[in-house]
Amino acid sequence: MTICFETIAQTVSTNADMKARAASGACEGFWLRAENQTGGVGRLGRKWESPKGNLFCSSLVEIRAGDPAPASLSFVASLAVFDTIRHHLPSTEIQLKWPNDVIVSGAKICGILLERAGDKIVVGIGVNVAVAPGVGDRAVTSMAAEGAATACDADTVLRLLATKFEARLQDWRLSSVAAILQTWQAHAHPVGSPITTSVADGSKISGRFEGLTDDGALRLRKADGTLIEIRAGDIEVG
Repeated sequence: MTICFETIAQTVSTNADMKARAASGACEGFWLRAENQTGGVGRLGRKWESPKGNLFCSSLVEIRAGDPAPASLSFVASLAVFDTIRHHLPSTEIQLKWPNDVIVSGAKICGILLERAGDKIVVGIGVNVAVAPGVGDRAVTSMAAEGAATACDADTVLRLLATKFEARLQDWRLSSVAAILQTWQAHAHPVGSPITTSVADGSKISGRFEGLTDDGALRLRKADGTLIEIRAGDIEVG
């Protein structure tokens, strides 16, 4: 796979632009970065704040015969972001949180959004490189705030991220989803951690984290011993 890059000054959303490029024949390995993004969207339709200096990018993955379920690419993407941040912040506490958060020093540092585009998946990634914008009542941080070198800018982070993503993508295709999930779990909140998840009606369910299913759903053990599977939503750990 050949990795190539395009940088544009401003757009509404790199994911929206990448969908259009996918329809025009863009191939796997192509990365689009915007220096400024005015309408970024995160998971569950949330607005993704996009201050200048941070990384806003999207790439494509072609869905091939025999590939694992496309939804599991969220774990590929979060592992690639983890690898990238670990390179720049080797001594900083970094943890993965289901389904695709990367937590640095206890605070959110990135957003990941997968969207279908025909026979391709658009993988949108935003990383707080220079600035940590407010996200409601959630703690957020940036690579700069955590002590990354001043030479660590959005373009530098993207180029390493693309390499890390390619490596994790090959693991996803050649090994198994189980291997990807096992690696993800090694860097995530440990089994037995207290967690709370919100369900569709707004109520919350609390229990203990019991690992992941074979397809990446979260397993939660309620206080009464009932084991349930969560396939969408957010969780709080602790």
